Amino acid sequence: MTYRHVIDRHAYIFDDLRALLAKATPLRSGDRLAGVAAGSAEEMVAARMALADIPLKQFLQEVVVPYESDEVTRLIIDTHDATAFAPVAALTVGAFRDWLLSDAATPDVLKALAPGITPEMAAAVSKLMRNQDLILVAKKCGVVTRFRNTIGLTGRMSTRLQPNHPLDDRKGIFASILDGLLLGSGDACIGVNPASDDPAVLGDLVRLLDDIIARLAIPTQSCVLTHVTTTLDLIGKGCPVDLVFQSIAGTEAANRSFGVELTILKEARDAGLSLRRGTVGNNVMYFETGQGSALSANAHHGVDQQTCEARAYAVARAFDPLLVNSVVGFIGPEYLYDGKEIIRAGLEDHFCGKLLGLPLGVDVCYTNHAAADQDDMDNLLTLLAAAGVTFVMGVPGADDVMLNYQSTSYHDALYVRELFGLARAPEFDDWLHRSGLADAGFRLTGQNNLLPDFAARMIE
Repeated sequence: MTYRHVIDRHAYIFDDLRALLAKATPLRSGDRLAGVAAGSAEEMVAARMALADIPLKQFLQEVVVPYESDEVTRLIIDTHDATAFAPVAALTVGAFRDWLLSDAATPDVLKALAPGITPEMAAAVSKLMRNQDLILVAKKCGVVTRFRNTIGLTGRMSTRLQPNHPLDDRKGIFASILDGLLLGSGDACIGVNPASDDPAVLGDLVRLLDDIIARLAIPTQSCVLTHVTTTLDLIGKGCPVDLVFQSIAGTEAANRSFGVELTILKEARDAGLSLRRGTVGNNVMYFETGQGSALSANAHHGVDQQTCEARAYAVARAFDPLLVNSVVGFIGPEYLYDGKEIIRAGLEDHFCGKLLGLPLGVDVCYTNHAAADQDDMDNLLTLLAAAGVTFVMGVPGADDVMLNYQSTSYHDALYVRELFGLARAPEFDDWLHRSGLADAGFRLTGQNNLLPDFAARMIE
């Protein structure tokens, strides 16, 4: 279907919904690279005006990636909840934006609505929103998940303790974990990106994390972020796997480039559930995404990178994850050029994920060749904390020495906790208090009554 909008007697024509979504997107380097971005600010405005008048029902009738050839599209259409969608079914994209910003869109209403919203609907309405709109609506979208603790409660923000090491050295990883625990990090999970793909090394890392959590009785979960098929093999060998990880994208072809399909993800979730390692819940999956991943694999089908990113959330939603995070600036300036583009993308991703009912966190990060710096990351971190982000990263010194990118530190999380009065997962806060690491008000004490002997034994 063709769409058009006239500005000063000039008619802008958009060949289909895919083109309209792309032209309405705030400019970013990835869409320019792909040749799908608006050619001028006026064309972008025309696209947004046309998009605002599109009925939400149109997204159920016109898909951006063919149904017949893409299992992600089939997942989106076949699992759409018409009953949940009914309260907004008569709205246009523009009217939906106004409704989301109104008092009628309460947290309970938005939770019930989530199964009825498709990724393309979420992406479309985000393109009509200012940053403050993305923050305000996301703040109202509460998503709670559980494994060994409870993540996503109002007034709380979690952190993934990320103790990566370029040699997967046990002592180096342990030292980073100890540092993070002393600074109150790790309630989302303790998650290592391994440098090696050797199953023996990976199994050793899984057992190391399990040993630390078990000996200290920490109410958190571990994850070694290796390929899902490798994790399946580790589970088959009896390794104590908590969370099953996989990077995912928004098209079948992009997921195939990662070596996964929906059937593999289902098998992995079933394997994770079979271990019954959760104590307060059974959300066992951890997914990572990022704008530009489909384009980098030449698997975007001409769809703009933000809409592709939202489609990845449909994949995640199908598997009831504990954690999902957009690694927003990690792919590089070819996709998000500078701090301004990274900040906008992070807010978009968080909004779309939360609107779709996901426990969305953000790795507030950039690569060293991007036109961004840590002040940009401070800005995005602050905005996301205001928006109710589920979790962020805790990296020693904010500098990941294995992945070679800049993220957020343990101290950055302390900053936003102090600024907004944000607690951790309740079970984790209670553990910090019992361990002498936090006082009765859950403020860190600087004491380490529980850890010195344990640290000495581990280092030996």
